[in-house]
Order: sequence, then structure tokens, then C-alpha cells
Amino acid sequence: MYLIRTNVVSILSLIILCWSHAESSFGQKRPVRVSITSDTEDGITEVNNDVTVTATVENNATDDITGTIEWKVRSVSVEPPSSEKQPLSVQRNQHVVSTYTFSMPCSGFADIECELKTSLSEKPIRVKHRLGADVEGILSPLTREKDFFAFWKESLSQLAGVSPAFQMTPQPAKPDSNVRLYEVSMQSFGDVCVRGWLEIPKQDGVFPAILRVPGYGQNMKPVGGQENLIIFSFNPRGHGNSQDDIPGKPHDFWIRGLDSKDSYFYRGAYLDCIRAMDFLCSRKDVDQNRIAVWGGSQGGGFAFATASLDQRVDLCIADIPFLCDWVNYFKLTHWEEMDTWIAAKPHRSWSDTLGTMSYFDTMNLCERVTCPTIMSIGLQDQICPPTTSFSAFNRIRGEEKTYKIYPARGHGLGKEHQEHIWQQIKKRFQAVQ
Repeated sequence: MYLIRTNVVSILSLIILCWSHAESSFGQKRPVRVSITSDTEDGITEVNNDVTVTATVENNATDDITGTIEWKVRSVSVEPPSSEKQPLSVQRNQHVVSTYTFSMPCSGFADIECELKTSLSEKPIRVKHRLGADVEGILSPLTREKDFFAFWKESLSQLAGVSPAFQMTPQPAKPDSNVRLYEVSMQSFGDVCVRGWLEIPKQDGVFPAILRVPGYGQNMKPVGGQENLIIFSFNPRGHGNSQDDIPGKPHDFWIRGLDSKDSYFYRGAYLDCIRAMDFLCSRKDVDQNRIAVWGGSQGGGFAFATASLDQRVDLCIADIPFLCDWVNYFKLTHWEEMDTWIAAKPHRSWSDTLGTMSYFDTMNLCERVTCPTIMSIGLQDQICPPTTSFSAFNRIRGEEKTYKIYPARGHGLGKEHQEHIWQQIKKRFQAVQ
């Protein structure tokens, strides 16, 4: 296992612009700007190594400002130290810096928050910066129930009992396209119809295949432009063109059927991905030793789950994965939708809810991933915190697993990352374009 470092400047600068406004004598409003940096190269440091975080406060208003800066630490890995307050005074058109030193005493991540309160605004300005240490050592306790593997064995058996009834419908492609395009439909768990878009090279041959799976509510569509690969852009139930039997709206997938593990949305959604693998493995033009599954966010969780439940996966690619380490996820994020769902029925509780979700926590599944795995995360991701991603990734037992950390990225890794992954797939599968 090793870390692939991104190309960054010598000092990582995560610039977060937050604006407050001061009234000038002419009634105009001018901003106060706060930026935050650290002296780490890529946001990852050694355990017990001091890191200096610097907040720069720029006063572009016509008046001097006074106030306080309060530094806070938030982490599920360590007991946060007491907050630290510092007085602040900035003359107009000037800037000052405030520094805070912190060290991680163990494996994990920590959010360093700088809160600025000034005489010019009633609302504080808050900026955050995340640091990590020894990320390969992050291990959260497993939450599997005693019947966890029996549940998934029975679920896969029930899926196998549903005739897939694969159908391919030719679709018009661009005149200069080098691929043939089809809409594919199939019957999945619970006899639910699911669909996707299949792109096949026009020339004869046997090719590597990529199963692309969606983010939360995403509509997967053909990608085009990737030669010498078979690409199946698949929509599990409730997504894209797979809404005949399961509606996509409202986008409440993670609370649908949550009262029981048997009816929970993700039981069917995970099994849909296995059915998509059944389709690819049924094709003679697919190289059965070169099949990848790739997704981001919810799709990253789908990738982990598919590689865990199906040994036919030869390469697992999980970007900013969701569906990982639920216990810490809800400590690090807050979603009113989940609070409302639990409060709606007297029999519901956080304990029971987490018990149901534990069957679909990829952290509890990932020890069964044996194929090569690539995970990529945004260090500043507030939707899928890296702690949860590594809690799943570090459980993978496959010998070849790598990760890439984008220090200044959040819940989105950008076009260059997509191009990087396509190149990684072609390199590993030797699919020369």
C-alpha cells in the first residue's frame, strides 16, 4: 500500500473566502477576507508532528476592525483540545495573521476551524482546514451483526433466482463514432427492471469492460470517446433510465425502507450492481479477466460493495466513496432528513437505524475485496469525510491497493482526475487507444 501524492505547491494553500460587511461613511459595504493555510505539503503529516495553521485576515473596509479569533479542533480520532482565543486588531487596508499549532497523536483526520468575530459583523466568519496523519492506520470498529454474511448469502441466492431476461436495443450513435450503442434492460432483485447504456467497439475482438455506477440520484449516460473498451454505464433502481418500477424522486434513497434490512433501498441497489456484472460476464466480447467497476460518491460505495460481493471484479475504483463507516459518518456530518425520518415514528431510534444500516456499510464488507483497488478522495470533503472512506479502504485485504489524496479538493475531484482514471484503467488493462 502506498500514497500517490498530487502535484501541489510547496505549501498547501486552501483558500476559503468568507465575506462580512462593514458600513463605511458613504454607505458602501467592503469585505473582510479570511484565508487559511498550513505548512504541510499535502495536508498529511506524521503522528505527533507539529503543524502550523495560519489564518490571514484582510481588512479592506474603510474602518479599523477589532475582535477575536477562536481556534477549534474537531475529530473522531482524538479528544479535541480546548479552544484557543486570540485578540484581533486590523487597521483598514491592512492584514494580520494568526497561527495555531496542532499535532495528531494518532492515526486519523482533524478539522481545524478558525472562527473570526469582529466589531463590524454580528455573524462570525468560519473557515476550516483538514489535516491527516498515518491514514493507513485508520480502523474503525466493525459493526456487523451475527447474521451479516448469512444475510448477503441469502440475498445473492434470491437474486440468482430471478431470470435476468437481458435485452439490448440498438441506439443511434454519432456518425463519426467508433462504438455501437445499446440500451440494455434486465430484471433484478424483486423482479425490478433496471437499465444502462452499453458502448461496444465496432471492430471485432475481446475487450476489457468498465461498469460505471452512479452517484446519489445521478443519471448515468454513455461516455463516448473511449476506444478499445466496453463501457456499461449502469443505472440501478431509482436512477436514470431505471425508474419504471422504482421512482427516482424524491431523492430519499438512504431512508427508503430503512425500518428493515430486508426492505432497505440499498439491498436492491447493491444487488442491481451484481446483476449488471452478470450481464457483462454473459458477453463473449468481454474479457472475463479484465472487468472494472468505477463510481464516485454513492458510486464509490457501490464499487466497494460490488467488488466485495462479486469476485468477478478485477479492478475496483472508488472515488470520494459514500456508504462507509456509518457510525463516524453521523458524528462528522449532520443531515436533517435523517433526523426527521427517525423522529417520525415512535419505534425508531438511532441505535436501531444504525443496526439496519450496518448491513450495508461497506466497511463491514470490504475485507472481501481481493482485486486491485484505487481510491481517491478530496481532503476537504465535508459530505463524505475521508475518515469514513479510509475506514472501509483499510479493511480491504487485497495486496494491491492505492489511494490518491487531493489536498484542496472537496466532494468533487475534477475533470483531470477523470482523465487520470481512464489512463489508469487503460494502463492496467493494456487497452491502447
